[in-house]
Amino acid sequence: MDPYSQALNQFYEGKVEEGLLLNTSYGQPEGMPLWYFFRSYEEMPDFEKMALSVCEGKILDVGAGTGCHALILQQFDNDITAIETSEEAVKIMKDSGLKKAELADYFKYHGDTFDTMICLMNGIGFIGKIDRLEAFLKKANELLNSEGQIIFDSSDISYLYEGENKPTDHYFGEVQFQYEFLGKKGDWFDWVYIDKETLIRRADELGWYTYILREENDQYLARLIRK
Repeated sequence: MDPYSQALNQFYEGKVEEGLLLNTSYGQPEGMPLWYFFRSYEEMPDFEKMALSVCEGKILDVGAGTGCHALILQQFDNDITAIETSEEAVKIMKDSGLKKAELADYFKYHGDTFDTMICLMNGIGFIGKIDRLEAFLKKANELLNSEGQIIFDSSDISYLYEGENKPTDHYFGEVQFQYEFLGKKGDWFDWVYIDKETLIRRADELGWYTYILREENDQYLARLIRK
């Protein structure tokens, strides 16, 4: 079991309270509070509460983790399907009562079509590279109904480069992470934070309108719909 899945499992079973680390390509390791993956609605920031409030119709939660957002949507009688690449996370979602939780890779997923797609907790970052935004939106075009929408949040990490030049060999929002739990390290993986201006420009080029629903510090919540 990979460190991320192991940490979720042990927290869910009440064996640990903390211990998950996130090694980064840009600085010191960061502690990942495990309770954050199991939050109630009251514990969520306003960004996520707003994101849930604008969901409508049949909903697909991409990279759902342990299902904290999907479970809330289900409690409010929404038709919600959650997909996740961690088998342990899917087990936790099902055990927690989520009716539709599937082990699936977004880019290979073939299921129903949806009215809303959500990617929360900087969830769009799973695409890894800015150039994969095109593939992400192409897949979304397959999975969304004609009036469908994508809801996600992301961040501008320009602050990491204060006083120095941004990289010239890749988009500055592209980073790498590695989970570590109880001394066991997982594989490094790519992640991307997309700044607002880049998102608006790229999405426009790819045939999508971008609406910024909320901004706070370096973070924003976006809604994308087809042109």
